[in-house]
Amino acid sequence: MTGDGNDTTRRSPPARRSAFPLIRRLATRWSDNDIYGHMNNVVHYSLFDTAVNGWLIETGLLDLRHGSEIGLVVETGCRYHGELAFPDEIAAGIGIGRLGRSSVRYEIALFAGGEETAAAEGFFVHVNVDRTTRRPVAIGPERRKKFEEILL
Repeated sequence: MTGDGNDTTRRSPPARRSAFPLIRRLATRWSDNDIYGHMNNVVHYSLFDTAVNGWLIETGLLDLRHGSEIGLVVETGCRYHGELAFPDEIAAGIGIGRLGRSSVRYEIALFAGGEETAAAEGFFVHVNVDRTTRRPVAIGPERRKKFEEILL
């Protein structure tokens, strides 16, 4: 990139829905829109979090109240390709880009309605930690197997 921040020639195209092994449906809310009439950028991060944690809970990988291990977010990012707004229905594509000894990098894309290309793409990294000590712990074999099911 050039120093002026306007060089987009190296920017990769938006992700396609078919690239993701898991799709979750999410609803937008009236309060998601900002004064400009589109979804505020912070809402994208909330949708990423909702999509991934919903899947973790449904698959038994996260027990909010009694689990001995939790994932702490240590890094996030987002690229925007188009606008989303209430009352859009969102399809969140989820995949795992990297599975380490104690960390998972989730890749997430948000698709408006039936669109095939992402309006936004993001990621976040969870470090698997002991709930009490907050120290990293290795991802066990059963958990790893479930994560591997959605590896990109």
